[in-house]
Amino acid sequence: MAVDLSGTAFTVPLTYDTFGCKVYSAGPATPDKLKPDVVINIQGVVGKTLTTPDGKKIDTWAFTDPTGAVKTPTYLGPTIRVKQGQLVHTILKTAKGPHTIHHHGIEPTTANDGVGHVSFEVNGQYTYQWQPQHAGTFFYHCHRNTVFHFEMGLMGLLIVDPPEGPGKLYQNGPAYDVEKFWVLDDMDPRWHAIGSHDAGLCGQDVGFNRFEPKYFLMTGVFSNKTLTDPTTSITAPLGKKILIRMLNASYSVLRVTLPVDATCSGMDGHGLGKEPWCQPYVIPANTPFEVCTAQRFDLILAPTKKGVFTAKVEFLHWITGQVQNNGAGVIQTRITVT
Repeated sequence: MAVDLSGTAFTVPLTYDTFGCKVYSAGPATPDKLKPDVVINIQGVVGKTLTTPDGKKIDTWAFTDPTGAVKTPTYLGPTIRVKQGQLVHTILKTAKGPHTIHHHGIEPTTANDGVGHVSFEVNGQYTYQWQPQHAGTFFYHCHRNTVFHFEMGLMGLLIVDPPEGPGKLYQNGPAYDVEKFWVLDDMDPRWHAIGSHDAGLCGQDVGFNRFEPKYFLMTGVFSNKTLTDPTTSITAPLGKKILIRMLNASYSVLRVTLPVDATCSGMDGHGLGKEPWCQPYVIPANTPFEVCTAQRFDLILAPTKKGVFTAKVEFLHWITGQVQNNGAGVIQTRITVT
């Protein structure tokens, strides 16, 4: 069947404008579409207003799953979880203007990569077809006006399990008993008050040269609640192994200090130990390490004693190296070993 790709970068030569701010918008059929093993439905964009720790309101945007059991939008899109080797269809239905879904770290064809500058942005509906080849921790996000849309919340975790499913980080890799997602994010309320989907897209000065975060979150939970919130805190019996899937979704450098030894067993969607030149390594307890924007760490903890331990994440300014918001850019959460 012939696929109509008119109005996309596949049929019209790229120019400076089309690669810049006048990206093609379309909703074509998926080239070489096959029967999927998994179908994921994503709707974008839905507004979500959050109440900050100081009682103010801040507007965010959300991807939602219109077919899922929970249809109320949440900050952070629904987690996508599939198995290595499965053929996946992510169906994006857009609202309030064109958007894309870029499965960050996955390697699909150009048409399915979600980078509008070299293909198209979705206006209406498009089915992204992709097949993950590596088990690990990934994420997805909108790639239209990327810096702004990402900050507004159009992102979510993407977990690829080995073919046998959860329980091991990758095939024949390290096992885990307890799993926790730590998605670290920071918010500049000035950015969230801009409103327009196209703000700054064509060179307008809307102040994106300054990023001054005032609020800090872990997996959608504000810093004033992360210490004990069950979304962020960890409870595990002694002798059980804990896997922390950490994503730096902030625009800061993270300085992370864990209270127990951690083995870094995966980075950026690739398991360490699958090749002799790329081995896991131990981060000793209370030894700070840094995580850059979009970087993912898969950390396995095996506590050796019972107790309540506190982990700390500091959000550092890219240039000065100082803790953001005059030292207030800190998140803490507990690891309880029973």
